[in-house]
Amino acid sequence: MSAIFSLGIDVGGTFTDFTLWNSGKGIAELIKIPSTPLNQAEGILHGINELGCSSGEMERIVHGTTVGTNAILQGEGAKVGLITTKGFRDLIEIGRTRRLVPNSMFKPKFVRPKPLVPRHLRFEINERIFANGEIGKGVGQNEMNQIAEKMVGEDIESIAVCFLHSYRNPENEKEAGILLKNQLPSIPVSLSSEVIPEYREFERFSSTVVNAYLAPVMINYLESLELDLKKSEYGRTFFIMSSSGGMISSKTAQSFPIRTILSGPAGGVNGAIHFSRQAGFFNIITYDMGGTSTDVCLVKNLLPMVSSEHQLSGIPIKTLQMEINTVGAGGGSIAWIDDDGRLKVGPQSAGADPGPASYGKGGKSPTITDANLFLGRLGAKSLLGGKLRLYPELAQESLQKLLRELEGIGSHKLAEGILQIGVTKMASAIKEISVERGHDPRDYALVPYGGAGPMHACQIADELGISTILIPRFPGNLSALGLIVSDVRHDDVRSWIKQLNTFDFDEFDGEFRTMEKRSLSILGEEGFEPRDTYFQRSLDLRYKGQAFELNIPLGEDDSLERIAERFHIRFQETYGHSRPGHYIELVHLRLSSFGVVKKPLFPTYESKGKSIVEAQKDERQVYFQGHFLKTPIYERDLLPCQEILNGPAIIEESGATSVVPPGWMVRIDSYGNLLLNRRK
Repeated sequence: MSAIFSLGIDVGGTFTDFTLWNSGKGIAELIKIPSTPLNQAEGILHGINELGCSSGEMERIVHGTTVGTNAILQGEGAKVGLITTKGFRDLIEIGRTRRLVPNSMFKPKFVRPKPLVPRHLRFEINERIFANGEIGKGVGQNEMNQIAEKMVGEDIESIAVCFLHSYRNPENEKEAGILLKNQLPSIPVSLSSEVIPEYREFERFSSTVVNAYLAPVMINYLESLELDLKKSEYGRTFFIMSSSGGMISSKTAQSFPIRTILSGPAGGVNGAIHFSRQAGFFNIITYDMGGTSTDVCLVKNLLPMVSSEHQLSGIPIKTLQMEINTVGAGGGSIAWIDDDGRLKVGPQSAGADPGPASYGKGGKSPTITDANLFLGRLGAKSLLGGKLRLYPELAQESLQKLLRELEGIGSHKLAEGILQIGVTKMASAIKEISVERGHDPRDYALVPYGGAGPMHACQIADELGISTILIPRFPGNLSALGLIVSDVRHDDVRSWIKQLNTFDFDEFDGEFRTMEKRSLSILGEEGFEPRDTYFQRSLDLRYKGQAFELNIPLGEDDSLERIAERFHIRFQETYGHSRPGHYIELVHLRLSSFGVVKKPLFPTYESKGKSIVEAQKDERQVYFQGHFLKTPIYERDLLPCQEILNGPAIIEESGATSVVPPGWMVRIDSYGNLLLNRRK
């Protein structure tokens, strides 16, 4: 039987990671390629060619992309035309009359960002659906034809159709979509009843506009990439990672690009869960530190926290996403002095080009990577990502330039201060998803990954009081690995506002069964038999009179009483109080449908070495807490299983470096993970 390959490709701000899995032999190859921000496909094709596996044996390619996120952040989406119900033209600009941009409340010169669709490109139509779903007035063909003509004159590239109450009855939007397709067949159309079939018109309208804004960008990118893959004979099953943690087809990603906003980070969380389950850890905090940013996520009972309340650049995005908190602190984050003379780190990043000063590619500003190299935590003899040589003298030179702006501080204290500021920012990001949500981080294991994650894990754990760290195998490529252990996923939602204790349990069970039938049909079209599928039901609940909800998963034998009890407990955990005697309102039914794919099975760890002595390849002076300490350098693949090492120690491997400071100890478990604990 010939081997079957699966390939995960995660595009980051600095590196693009590739994980090629061989079903017969396990991991075949892990590589990193410098990202090509102007055209992500260029780096992807370069990496695939370097891997050199047989295209005929490729079962699936799974891609984590930042194309959608970058288009929003850089303002490079399509020119969108909006068609809405008469009287609601300005809804996306009025919003909820709140400043949605973080920290804008403290900026006296704050100017609210302009909506993605300017007013002259918002068109009203005289249609109406009532709140109960009844059609008060249909869509007029003449009126739609006139709007289509105006859009042609305005060179519109994408269209968003957002009608009032279409979540209750989508017929008018569907009719409008058909008429637009007949008049403007080459322009993508996003219907709010398909993008976000939920109530709350502002969030629904805003999310649909974002989807339309991204559609041409994503269509052009994926069509071009798939064409190149076919030319290279790799045009096999091609999936994109979604923000909710499952794969979606390329076709779905082109229709609903808004579902890919957290594409790459979601893959990393799945990879961390995969290894944590195997190692016996069920409550974890994932920590992905790359070259540009750090992403953190809290996972309880092996289920990541998810939410449909998100914002990006002050724009509400109401799609189901993992609750991943991102902070601008990565290996390439630049250290600088602000106007008050204070040392700052990030959010500006040196990126992949020119990169940190020590890359020797023209970068001049000191970064976290340069500070680690200067302090000996990164080795000059090692190649970053297995390929990139580092230059300590350039790192030192960049720090000296910064020292001229500071007084009374040495270069080593400066480098240590840069790392500490970065660690504080990352620890704060973890507190936002743990402490501020009612979770004690001390009850969780920290799972660091990414090229720079294992270097700073112990410092972050010290800040948070975490006593256990799990550094999984292949941490530098874990996000790419997480892509190929992910199942296909589709999320569906129905708005159904009703008091919970007056609800007929069989009534919404019947609605769930209708949703499941529809999902089975979709998964069947993608090649999944019913035996390879499963469903997760959940409810969005709130106390009567509240404006926002909490998502409560459902069990197989649930009753309304047990559901209410779990809601009270979750509310207490989240907000510090609850109201057990108060009425609970059901707002949404949610269904997640999964198509199960074959996943890599990791064998027990077999060291390539026989002793600690054999695993040690070098030693060097490394700066810890104000002093240089002679520190052994180990090759991870040569470390014997279950042997205990006391810090200080540096453990190197292709794609990542793990730092074990004084006061910590480490051992390799039977699956090849590094387990770090504080020394007692």
